[in-house]
Amino acid sequence: MRRFLPGAQATGCLLPHRCCPLFMEKPHFRLALLHPRYWLTWSLFGVWFLVAQLPYRWQIFLGRGVGKLMLRFATSRRIIAERNLALCFPELSPRKRDQLLRRNFASNGIALMETGMAWFRSSRWLRKRFTIEGLEYLEAPRNRGQGVVMMAMHFTTLEIGAAFVNMSHSVDGMYRPHKNPVYDYMQRKGRERHGKDSDVFQRKDVRGMLRALQKGRAVWYAPDQDYGIKQGVFAPLFGIPTATVTGTSRFARVGRAQVVPYTVTRLEERGVYHVKVFPPIEEIPSGDERKDAVLVNQFVEARMRENPSQYMWVHRRFKTRPEGEESFYPARKRRRKKRKK
Repeated sequence: MRRFLPGAQATGCLLPHRCCPLFMEKPHFRLALLHPRYWLTWSLFGVWFLVAQLPYRWQIFLGRGVGKLMLRFATSRRIIAERNLALCFPELSPRKRDQLLRRNFASNGIALMETGMAWFRSSRWLRKRFTIEGLEYLEAPRNRGQGVVMMAMHFTTLEIGAAFVNMSHSVDGMYRPHKNPVYDYMQRKGRERHGKDSDVFQRKDVRGMLRALQKGRAVWYAPDQDYGIKQGVFAPLFGIPTATVTGTSRFARVGRAQVVPYTVTRLEERGVYHVKVFPPIEEIPSGDERKDAVLVNQFVEARMRENPSQYMWVHRRFKTRPEGEESFYPARKRRRKKRKK
């Protein structure tokens, strides 16, 4: 399950074939990556690699520090998170929500450290860091040749959780290239090293994902971000009409697959993680995409309530509003493009 990004679009998780123009070849090092313009990027990766070798407790401490810096200087993200928490937990006092916000930004900082762990620490080291429950819900469909839509959620443990899951079960996923070729190379190398027999595909290759599901593969898919209403419907989340992609039910129906959710929880005091694979959501697909979207959001909301401090509240989850409703978030400042003289 190494093939996905925290910010990847939900409109395509994919498994391609080499004859397909969207097929993602394995990452290969090129001499062009050593150009002086990339030396700073390589230096930063060198520092990241060294930090990842530190004892776990030290990295958690550093991650908390990064989270404090983010809380202070990432103003726009802080405002979004504050708004999301106010919308979803109106029953909490302002003081309680502020405490939750601070814990959440600490969790976001720790996520940066966990990405380094996932990309640069050995598989042997990582295997000692997690337990997994419910693996039978992935193995049973595989044994009978049925595909699995492995429904993920955007918790801050998403990156390291990907490594844990792919060490336990082969999962395909989506990939969104990075603009910086060095970062792109290192990112793919870091993600793909734990799942040697997993496939990676560009995020728009929906046909590839369906082929994978029909062949009995497990494919990662996260339906809990706002991708607009073109590919979705409005379904309640925390009692708020929320733009929800209908891909979960479509992929399950066309791919003849089961929808199997999972979560990854950071148990910080013990220095380990717990991966929980849930039983399939048997009601999906029901034949009614909105009904399925409601079921998805009900499940997602329950997990968010269980572990709110580790969810990615910095995303504009309620960005798309029904016609006539005002935005919940401040308008973004548009960068002016410099005119060429």
